[in-house]
Amino acid sequence: MHRRASVGRFIKDVSASADVLGLDKSIDEGIYKQKYVFEVAWEVVNKVGGIYTVIRTKAATTVEELGDQYVLIGPLNEVCMRTEVDIVEPTSEPLKRALQKLRKHDINLVFGRWLIEGYPYVLLFDISSSAWRIDSWKKELWDNCNIGIPVHDSECNDALIFGALVSWFLKEFRDELDAETEGVKPPIVAHFHEWLAGCGLIFTRTRHLNVATIFTTHATLLGRYLCAASVDLYNNLDKFDLDKEAGDRNIYHRYCLERAAVHCAHAFTTVSKITGLESKYLLRREPDIITPNGLNLIKFAALHEFQNRHALAKQKLHQFIQGHFYGHYDFDLDKTLYFFIAGRYEFQNKGADIFIEALARLNHRLHEQGSDVTVVAFLIFPAATNSFNVDSFRAQAIVKQLRETCNDIQNDMGTRLFEVCLRGRIPTGADVLHQEDIVRLKRCIYATQRNNLPPICTHNIVQDNIDLVLCNLRRCRLFNNRYDRVKVIFHPEFLSSTNPLLPMDYEEFVRGCHLGVFPSYYEPWGYTPAECTVMGIPSVTTNLSGFGCFMEEHIEDPASYGIYIVDRRFQSVDASVEQLTRCLHEFCQYSRRQRVILRNRTERLSELLDWKNLGVYYSRARLVALYRQRPDLFTHDVERVDANEDDAGSEKSFRLCRPFSAPPSPSASRSSSPNRTSGRSTPTSNLDEDEVDENTERLELGDGSLRILHPICPLLLLLLNLHLYLAQLLLVLLPHFLSPIYSASYQLIHPFVPSSLISYFLDFRNHGFLDCWTTLFALALDLLPHPVYLCLSMCERVYMVVPRLQFHFSRSLASSLPVALMMVSRP
Repeated sequence: MHRRASVGRFIKDVSASADVLGLDKSIDEGIYKQKYVFEVAWEVVNKVGGIYTVIRTKAATTVEELGDQYVLIGPLNEVCMRTEVDIVEPTSEPLKRALQKLRKHDINLVFGRWLIEGYPYVLLFDISSSAWRIDSWKKELWDNCNIGIPVHDSECNDALIFGALVSWFLKEFRDELDAETEGVKPPIVAHFHEWLAGCGLIFTRTRHLNVATIFTTHATLLGRYLCAASVDLYNNLDKFDLDKEAGDRNIYHRYCLERAAVHCAHAFTTVSKITGLESKYLLRREPDIITPNGLNLIKFAALHEFQNRHALAKQKLHQFIQGHFYGHYDFDLDKTLYFFIAGRYEFQNKGADIFIEALARLNHRLHEQGSDVTVVAFLIFPAATNSFNVDSFRAQAIVKQLRETCNDIQNDMGTRLFEVCLRGRIPTGADVLHQEDIVRLKRCIYATQRNNLPPICTHNIVQDNIDLVLCNLRRCRLFNNRYDRVKVIFHPEFLSSTNPLLPMDYEEFVRGCHLGVFPSYYEPWGYTPAECTVMGIPSVTTNLSGFGCFMEEHIEDPASYGIYIVDRRFQSVDASVEQLTRCLHEFCQYSRRQRVILRNRTERLSELLDWKNLGVYYSRARLVALYRQRPDLFTHDVERVDANEDDAGSEKSFRLCRPFSAPPSPSASRSSSPNRTSGRSTPTSNLDEDEVDENTERLELGDGSLRILHPICPLLLLLLNLHLYLAQLLLVLLPHFLSPIYSASYQLIHPFVPSSLISYFLDFRNHGFLDCWTTLFALALDLLPHPVYLCLSMCERVYMVVPRLQFHFSRSLASSLPVALMMVSRP
């Protein structure tokens, strides 16, 4: 409970930093509550990529804040609209009249509520109904911005029409709202996502509408193209000729639209600091605010329900693996680990190249080590296919038939067993298993036997001789040989529960795996590792992904929480592959109990990714846009508008400390407890593998000591050393008088002892008086009056110039230190 409370404390701190600008205190609250917010994106009720997930998951939090004054705007997709939109009329009269005006100009639109959590309003424009106006809008764009749109780029033409319709609607709504309101006019904020919606922002500014605008880029166009071409982007950001690079790739007009939208916006945001760095050089503007992507979390009633779901989903994966490999050869499924990589088929951007290379090196290491662990690596990338692989499909059908035959024979044997016992005699083998049953089993067993190797791909790939994944698997000689400790399965299709080969949806598949591997080179945010975190699955990411940067910034030791961050920015490709190999090999050494504990830790990080906590950044962006567009709404001038104040070194920064115990040490032991002592059971040796809770977790992990890297006030160090020396002296000189002192001390402080410390007081024989003394000292620090605690914290800041102090505690002391002591100072 202490650790979960600590996560909540940091989230509270970052939420409190929303007023760092002073803007929310200087604007009239009544006027600010009257604002209308329109969020414009190409993927509203139109699933294309990751922005759809952002909009969909954030809707509930935004509706909770803004209510019916929040409207999502997107293009009309008839197929999605029929199943996801409930058509209704708006309750706002200005909004209703604005829509009527547009309909009078023969603009086809749909207004209703999106059938997702939060039930937000949506406005969808039929682009084809206004396609005949495109020439006049192209001329307007050229006259105002000198940007030309070629006829052959249909996607860009659609984006232009959509943007013009959005701007038209905002003008009509602004006029109707002004006509209805007397005095100060309610503010309107329009938030545009990505360049496909950027035309609407450009038209809004060039038409001088009284609307505050925000532009969010989730990935830069030029950055994505350069990375796909194997260009060393991040080490040469300041060296590119931007116009030439865009022109060489035939995206110059798109790049101009994106850059114009960035510079026209009142507030510019990106989803991560790495994308902000990219925008600074490729778009020539630094972001005003970083708006990290979140998720709408689903909390389970049972504490370890996600562990149960992992076990159930893993069983389904076991069934698939049995059909895919058994008959060729078999291996122990209890010692099998499932790794996976998934996403768009961008071979180098998603890091599939170094993942395959790392798998080959891991295979060599496990083989040389003589390990009995088998790794099955799934590669989930959609590619062009003809059909299912015949061998894969046939094998799954045969194993399914064998399973059904065994179930039938099992039922028949149960019936015969009952009947023989009913006659009053003990059954023999011949009474239970008949000859015809043996014949059926032999036929099924012989049918499963195969002499070839298991396929590395579940489908027939179109032009498999040039497919990047298959070519690299062949280059690394990952052919699923019997002696290989690493097996690979390339599934070139998105997962679905209706798939006859692997009938699992993506969420269920992720829950069944042990580790997600996403060593991306270009990943502005990265929802795949974030989704793994929410589901309690450890993952590998990089310092070039937004998610990796976010976790590296806010967690002191990400690896101890199941987030492995590979450096792909400041070292060579070979060094990155070697680091990834070490991460995978280290994970393979974990015992089952260590993996359970690591999943518990990973799941606790989910609160950091909740939209209820990250939505504050979007609120801050709206304040900045309003301040720059309508400073008259604010009661006083704000000297500096810099929303990016909670970086790693700012006063409002928060950083999650390391767990109480050290990160798992796989090399220490392969037993369930890495630090077992001979002749005595561990405190958790009587627990089942899946019953490791927060109180016993710190005893199961660690190498015997904890290194605390926080600078501590020298006064605390002096007091701690004096208490330790005094305790050792008493332990030597007064061994016969310690028990009464201990009992009296325990009775005195019993009402104040946290539940997590009770086990240490009760187990005096195992932990000794020294542990008792240090526990009392830690508890005394925790119970210090607030002014004293504040003074100690202030005193510590004076000594920040002193080199960082590092010292070791015994494991029992570290496990008994309260969270307050762990966070006396910021790392």
